[in-house]
Amino acid sequence: MDQVKSSGEVKHINDQGSRQISLETVKKLIKQSQQAKERAYCPYSKFRVGAALLTFDNHVFAGCNVENACYNLGICAERNAISKAVSEGHTSFKAIAIASDLNDQFISPCGGCRQFMREFGSDWEVYLSKPDGSYQKMTVSELLPVSFGPEDLSKDKVNSFP
Repeated sequence: MDQVKSSGEVKHINDQGSRQISLETVKKLIKQSQQAKERAYCPYSKFRVGAALLTFDNHVFAGCNVENACYNLGICAERNAISKAVSEGHTSFKAIAIASDLNDQFISPCGGCRQFMREFGSDWEVYLSKPDGSYQKMTVSELLPVSFGPEDLSKDKVNSFP
């Protein structure tokens, strides 16, 4: 993976294996999330977050948090990256790396982002990182146990509606 260009160009990486992600790829994905963090628009919270999302076919989409004076209209970095990927036709993901300026703990996605990630599966990897590049690896299902997903909508229900 090379640097994400500010023009919004999508990067493609060559990582061997279908679901396995090499240590080199993890480090580069974290670096891209840190670069995305630099573009965060957060004049109110001053809390920068960046995300780099790796699709199943090895494309990388970066996103940053974008705040709004009407606070609830902001968007988190994770949802920004996922939305960019989906808008380009990608819905299968291997991993996402998340970066912030927190030194003493790993950044963790908010509840809304966890549910948003869950929409696209529960077994892909999430790398929670610190500015020094250290990280904690989890899966979406570990971040959101006993979750509700798209498959739950087709399960048998007591009442049926026409």
